[in-house]
Amino acid sequence: MSDQDATPTPSPAPPIPTGPPPKVTNRGRSAVPIASSNSDTTEIPEFEPFVAPGPRGFPPLTEYLDIYNVDMMSGPDEINKQQHHTTLYFTNYLVVRRGQEFQVKITFSRPYKPAEDKFAVEFTIGSSPQYSKGTYVPVFPTKGRQSSWEGRITETSDKTVTMGITPAANCIVGKYNLYVAVQTPYGLRRTRRDDSRDLYVLFNPWAAADAVFLDDEKEREECVMNENGIIYHGAFDDISERNWNYGQFNNGILDACLYIMDRSEMPITNRGDPIKVTRKASAMLNSHDDEGVLVGNWSGDYTYGVAPTSWTGSTDILLMYTKSKMPVCYAQCWVYAAVFNTFLRCLGIPSRVVTNYYSAHDNDGNLKTDIILDENGRVDRSRTRDSIWNYHCWNECYMSRPDLPAGFGGWQVVDATPQETSDGMYRCGPASVQAIKHGEICFPFDAAFVFAEVNSDVVFYSRRKDGTLEPVRVNRAHVGRMVLTKAAGDMTRRDITSHYKFPEGSTEERTVLEKAEEYGCKQEKSNPPLADVELVLPTLEISMGDNFELNLELINRSDENRIVNTYISGTVVYYTGVTSTEFLFRNPTVTIDPNKSVKELVMVESKNYMKHLVEQANLHFIATGKVKETGQIITAMKVVTLHTPKLNIMLSGVQKVNEEMTVTVEFTNPFSFSLEGVYIRMEGLGIMQTKSKYYSLITGGSSLTWTEFFTPQRAGSTRVFATLDCPALRQVSGQVFVTIEP
Repeated sequence: MSDQDATPTPSPAPPIPTGPPPKVTNRGRSAVPIASSNSDTTEIPEFEPFVAPGPRGFPPLTEYLDIYNVDMMSGPDEINKQQHHTTLYFTNYLVVRRGQEFQVKITFSRPYKPAEDKFAVEFTIGSSPQYSKGTYVPVFPTKGRQSSWEGRITETSDKTVTMGITPAANCIVGKYNLYVAVQTPYGLRRTRRDDSRDLYVLFNPWAAADAVFLDDEKEREECVMNENGIIYHGAFDDISERNWNYGQFNNGILDACLYIMDRSEMPITNRGDPIKVTRKASAMLNSHDDEGVLVGNWSGDYTYGVAPTSWTGSTDILLMYTKSKMPVCYAQCWVYAAVFNTFLRCLGIPSRVVTNYYSAHDNDGNLKTDIILDENGRVDRSRTRDSIWNYHCWNECYMSRPDLPAGFGGWQVVDATPQETSDGMYRCGPASVQAIKHGEICFPFDAAFVFAEVNSDVVFYSRRKDGTLEPVRVNRAHVGRMVLTKAAGDMTRRDITSHYKFPEGSTEERTVLEKAEEYGCKQEKSNPPLADVELVLPTLEISMGDNFELNLELINRSDENRIVNTYISGTVVYYTGVTSTEFLFRNPTVTIDPNKSVKELVMVESKNYMKHLVEQANLHFIATGKVKETGQIITAMKVVTLHTPKLNIMLSGVQKVNEEMTVTVEFTNPFSFSLEGVYIRMEGLGIMQTKSKYYSLITGGSSLTWTEFFTPQRAGSTRVFATLDCPALRQVSGQVFVTIEP
């Protein structure tokens, strides 16, 4: 038998490789890699010949125009940064905004002759710059020859020409390289690569042609230029404030924001579209899918990172991420929103942090949060799975929406907190606030999810012995009780609930809910009759460690006696509404005369709740009852956020730029127990970088004093604030305002 006739012998298949698969390249799919990194550059030749050189090469080009110097006019006091509102960026590079002219001074080897000399200012961004992609942009000084960026000569003085350049209002946002090219008969002669001629081009809310144009100077000053933030938390009837230093102009922050987009491998060509930029960033600010900026942690164990309540600003987080190339530990919703706000404002997109009180986490496409009661009206905690966040923070950013019908531009919701996936990744938005208010929840992106966060009904079900559920009460006003943001130009809050929803019970609200239902959002249809007995829990402001009285009021609105078997439950909860421990339970039976009210007094002792407290110190009281005569169920809920002690901060010294000052932080442990593993962080916007101190133990009743020296580098009104954080006590803070003279 010949070799050709031999039957092949089967062999075992090669083993499947283990470990992570190699990164797939673009080979065979595109001629060059898709440019997705702003930090990648391509060397542009200093001489680009039009024809092949002769045997002795090209003749000397001394008789032709040559470039001696390029002045970017990038000083903080020069015209470019002044007119483009970029003087505060801590960088020597030129920072400008698109759709608005900036100036560049070019010094030639001899006076420029418009009739004879031809030159262009060239801008490149990313690898493999191409004219058709907008990554290579030549700008010409004559009207007869223009590109997407306009150019004109504004001044000529001897050998120096000042050229005005206007980037297109929809151009790519990022860091560009600049070259000057002169045309000779033999080819293009251009300047060599020089890092000092790099420049940043940002979004421009001052330019009417830009997609992020915001025609309100007070809002622009707040939502683009303001570095001082206030983020609201606590309960809707007991609002607390959290100070935050956005620091969008600080050293290294602009590069950190561009690195985030590079890390996401976002194509350079998409970076001029605020819709695409904000959607990509909402995924990149969390680490769930893509090794993004922040790791979420709600467990209370922050051993391997910084507790979310300890952060005072965004600067440390962004610089840490850029330096380590690893996600930063840890964050919760307000940290995600605050760092996202820094990213947006830094790039020039108007933005603000928003807090929604009683925010529903809807994960099954309906508009219901279910609370299960047993037949006697007591909450069945083993079967009640849904939770309502006491508050939730997200961002709004301002932009046009050409992908939506007219009228749905303006403020858009974006949310970096990882809650649900959107198109396969943990991200949310941009969702039009107008679309949410009017029930147009089919509009991209994720409008239905945000709609549910502010519009869900709380439905109380009575569970019969056979396991079936009967709706006995529907509270349609609990979720989305109030939406707040910081007021523009002021340190007060602004209620923007009306931006998201029509008044409860109005005709418009019913129309919106019906429209949302057409798009698949199911709501509770039943409408159980209202009981003739009302149950009311009081609004309380309580300090941590205090004993207090809970006065439960029952009001009989009937003309007959009523006997109510009530259940009063007090639990320690996380701010996400998740129950930790039940520390109080009472079961009084109350008799109420016709058209009268009765107060049932419940004493709450600190020794019962203190040992169970989790961070943010929230107590959740639910009172339910069953009216004996009618069988009707009555309910009431209340969140009490315990107030923590404050830090005392004092400043001393001459309040002038470059004059040394001191700041002192004082704290007294008001409790009988010791505080262990205490971290204090402190920073001052524009005057003092973040400083931290660790104390292993602060015994009960003892005090600490920490003094630091600093030298202000910037004039103006600002503040110094600090946080104290330890496992037993979180959200302790203090601040002091200061005006630094030039």
